[in-house]
Amino acid sequence: MARRFSLLLQYQTIPNFMQTNPQTNSELSFDDFKAEVLNDYKIAVTSRECSLLGRREVLTGKAKFGIFGDGKEVPQLAWAKAFKKGDWRSGYYRDQTFMMALGKLNIEQFFAGLYAHTDIEADPMSAGRQMGGHFSTHSLNDDGTWKNLTTQYNSSPDISPTAGQMPRLLGLAQASKIFRNVKGIENKTNFSINGNEVAWGTIGNASTSEGLFWETINAAGVLQVPMVMSVWDDEYGISVHAKHQTTKENISEVLKGFQRTETENGYEIIRVNGWDYPTLVEEYQKAGKLAREEHVPVLIHVQQLTQPQGHSTSGSHERYKSPERLQWESEFDCNVQMRMWMLANDMATEEELSEIEKQIKKQVREGKKAAWEAFLAPQKREQQEAVTLLGNLAESSSNKIFIEKLKTDLAAEKEPNRRMIAASTRKALRYVASETSPEKGQLQDWINNYFEIIQPKYSSDLYSEAKENATTVTEIKPTYDDKATDVDARLVLRDNFDAIFTKHPNTLIFGEDAGTIGDVNQGLEGMQDKYGEQRVADTGIREATILGQGIGMAMRGLRPIAEIQYLDYILYCLQIMSDDLVTVRYRTKGKQKAPLIVRTRGHRLEGIWHSGSQMGGLIHLLRGMYILVPRNMTKAAGFYNTLLETDEPALVIECLNGYRLKEKMPTNLGEFRTPIGLVETIKEGTDITLISYGSTLRVVEEAAKELNQVGIDAEVIDIQSLLPLDLNKDMVKSVQKTNRVLVIDEDVSGGASAYILQNLLDEQDGYKHLDSKPQTLTAKPHRPAYGTDGDYFSKPSTEDIFEKVYDMMHEVNPVNFPKLR
Repeated sequence: MARRFSLLLQYQTIPNFMQTNPQTNSELSFDDFKAEVLNDYKIAVTSRECSLLGRREVLTGKAKFGIFGDGKEVPQLAWAKAFKKGDWRSGYYRDQTFMMALGKLNIEQFFAGLYAHTDIEADPMSAGRQMGGHFSTHSLNDDGTWKNLTTQYNSSPDISPTAGQMPRLLGLAQASKIFRNVKGIENKTNFSINGNEVAWGTIGNASTSEGLFWETINAAGVLQVPMVMSVWDDEYGISVHAKHQTTKENISEVLKGFQRTETENGYEIIRVNGWDYPTLVEEYQKAGKLAREEHVPVLIHVQQLTQPQGHSTSGSHERYKSPERLQWESEFDCNVQMRMWMLANDMATEEELSEIEKQIKKQVREGKKAAWEAFLAPQKREQQEAVTLLGNLAESSSNKIFIEKLKTDLAAEKEPNRRMIAASTRKALRYVASETSPEKGQLQDWINNYFEIIQPKYSSDLYSEAKENATTVTEIKPTYDDKATDVDARLVLRDNFDAIFTKHPNTLIFGEDAGTIGDVNQGLEGMQDKYGEQRVADTGIREATILGQGIGMAMRGLRPIAEIQYLDYILYCLQIMSDDLVTVRYRTKGKQKAPLIVRTRGHRLEGIWHSGSQMGGLIHLLRGMYILVPRNMTKAAGFYNTLLETDEPALVIECLNGYRLKEKMPTNLGEFRTPIGLVETIKEGTDITLISYGSTLRVVEEAAKELNQVGIDAEVIDIQSLLPLDLNKDMVKSVQKTNRVLVIDEDVSGGASAYILQNLLDEQDGYKHLDSKPQTLTAKPHRPAYGTDGDYFSKPSTEDIFEKVYDMMHEVNPVNFPKLR
């Protein structure tokens, strides 16, 4: 006890009891030490009371769902003492005590998150966009520029999918290694101080069964990054015991082979009981120091924890835990054990602790009440405005009795929500559809204004809303000198990447085969030799954590390019892209960003696994990032140049069968820019508009030449980017001229072609200009069999396109275009 006591004496008391801070190592008196311990206990009790009262708020219907951190309070206090400014957290939804201990979450904010308050000041974690228990900090100023992340505590924004926080954690840790070892990184002091920052992760013991956990653990051990991973072990995952989750029912036992030795790199593995306050403090200090100074990953297995209220408000743990287990949990609850330790060591008397607990209960109740009133206040004002307008409308309408009922019902709501307000006012308009009155106009204006103000609270910041974003970057065309010769297209990419790495020192690229051999198609040939293994790096075969590396490093101010070797392999990391990357800006309401560029190659080639064109799925699952589909390598290079002028994530899909085709070498490498969201007309015509992208576009161009030989003049449009799509609405301008359209795509029917056609017909009103049925030509519903013939009979060929267009023209003019077959 003496050794632990001397260690604990190093920590300094912070006056605000909702914060614990170990930033100094000054000697403390015993009285000061007691005050620090009492301060920690107050935070633990506050957190527990929030959990208990939070559950009741869900059961009464004020909140939709609750998932809390009760039973994990004491280890999180110890963790907070080792966590320093500049460090990063990538955790999960049990970490509320930690956030409270850092002073990043108070009582009212806790309940605001539970109620889904849409004000970012009330709920700084997500402005009501995520359920309670999902924590983050603000990395960006109001204008979207970076804060100085080295002077604040940092938490990446949580996601609910189990173990989904793990890949990002790897990148957050790797960023410190990059900052420590790569010279010349721009604005380094805003993001790191010599790579001294530690990335701290948390996960429940059951979630260590997920593949993302194992992939991340292995990758961090290989990379040797400053990462400390805490496993909160309460022996259950939802209602399922550890014996069904983990071999030997013990994750640290299973991971013994990862333990580092004197001659081999690996992990430092620590086991500690979650109710043992002094030992927890000691072990977390040890872990933080080791990771920070030596860049060694550490795993802390925090055992013998409890979950007093069960997994969530969706069920009761009494249904699946034995009476013996429940009795043990009541005795070894970490707060109970800390209380007993304090009494046994004369930190406080029974009377003092009882009074503290009584006062905290009161504070939590008052904070809960204040949060609820603050949540309701704007909705009550909106309710009153709506009631007044409905009353005025009723008095002026022949349907007064029906409108009065809407008004009365809305006015009777003591706890109104915006759904009620919007629905009541919109329904009222139905009763006055054929009437004309000033009151009707006032209500119409109010509803329109209401949606203009309220809708962004739920929909804003999916993409950057800064005045200058990727879609505003001005196009700069590639330039060529008189001596420009045709070269393998891969060389355009390679030399452009060379220019990028020189121009942007904080840019790095990594992926399978990206380093030593310069990627499988040698678009990075020689780059590792020139820029080093940290900036141009090989990785293991592990797509999810390649993507995670990129997310984490992008959150810390670097400009990573994560290479996924083939488009088919995107499926290995699609969950991370969809659940994490594309929602970062949205789920923090614009307070964090991860401008990661994902580089891959795909489209038409031979075989089931290397001919992927799953564009329809990507379009639907990746809203929140750009999907760019360049037809050649010059266009692809221009997209990379454009993206590095802005701060948004994107997926760039290079044409897998285009690297050996010939293109001219531009003279303005690193400078020319392909515009995002604009289509390009690459052949003008008068009879029909053909729309496509990527490798299939070359097939369309060939078909257009052959159609021209039989008197059909086709206009050919290259989409260039699928998200966003045709911001200038140039497709409809073409259809207005040709009056016919065919969308050709190598995705399956109903995929990207349907998406493009919907945009043209619905959003651009293209149907007004059509003289023939709009059609699509897509791949067969199966993936291509191997070989050239497999592609020919699986995806649109030149003959397919020719005959489809010819048939459309036959319908128009059967004399000039008699049926072919």
